[in-house]
Amino acid sequence: MLTPRMAELLARIHRANRPAYHSMSPQQARIAYRMGAEILDLPRVPLARVEELHLPGPAGALAARLYAPSAARLPVLLYLHGGGFTIGDLETHDSLCRQFALRAGCAVLALDYRLAPEHRFPAAVDDSFAALRGLPALAETLGLDGSRLAVGGDSAGGTLAAVCALMARDAGLPLALQLLITPGTCARADTESHARFAKGYLLDAEAIAWFFAHYIEDADKDDWRFAPLHAQDHEGLAPACVILAEADPLVDEGLAYADTLRAAGVPVELELYRGVTHDFIKMGRMIPEALSAQDVAARALREAFGDRR
Repeated sequence: MLTPRMAELLARIHRANRPAYHSMSPQQARIAYRMGAEILDLPRVPLARVEELHLPGPAGALAARLYAPSAARLPVLLYLHGGGFTIGDLETHDSLCRQFALRAGCAVLALDYRLAPEHRFPAAVDDSFAALRGLPALAETLGLDGSRLAVGGDSAGGTLAAVCALMARDAGLPLALQLLITPGTCARADTESHARFAKGYLLDAEAIAWFFAHYIEDADKDDWRFAPLHAQDHEGLAPACVILAEADPLVDEGLAYADTLRAAGVPVELELYRGVTHDFIKMGRMIPEALSAQDVAARALREAFGDRR
């Protein structure tokens, strides 16, 4: 069911025989992820503004990075990186954030939220929403448009983005869009796709279990801040752009979340990319679907921000 290029890439990964994340310590896995994260990404495109920032967080300052394609008063996307709440940082998603800024013509603020196991659930949630809640005022100080905001992320970052959209609604903070890329949304990793793609499709069941064991107690997994599909009410949320991969353990819960949003009256654009795996959007050098998905996300952001280019 994989595209020829996706199958070739997985074969190369298998031949490389690198240690699996779940065989490492979190510290070792972070180094390994950072070293390999942008090998398949597009080259880091130069932008008019790339600035290192520190934002106030619930437990101290949080590192962040601002990307903008011009000095204009642009709308802002808060971007939350993937990595199972345990790995990933500003460097692992630098290329992707630059692409979103360039293609969407908006500013992107990438957040270095706290990671598990040093900071377990709900630390990542608390950091992400603190950044989003402070974004209107911060945007104005940076010469950006604090009245046009969006939140987005991939994988665990997509989960955090969905949770932030729920929290923003409850706080009366208007968002133009929630950009959810291959997000996790359910509590127990027990959908059919988790079984179908448990091994050999980049994100293995053992890795998911390893990430979750570091991040959250089993008794807390039904909390909607971990599993936004289980929130009691999805009405009144920001419009969603949901980007999914067919050969991904998380695809069923992504589809279920899109259906739940639609049933609650939330406008949803859903794009399901056939024959590719989790994390495909960061494989633009080899997987053409990555470029298409980046364009879809950029178009959704432009339209949500009122840019009809």
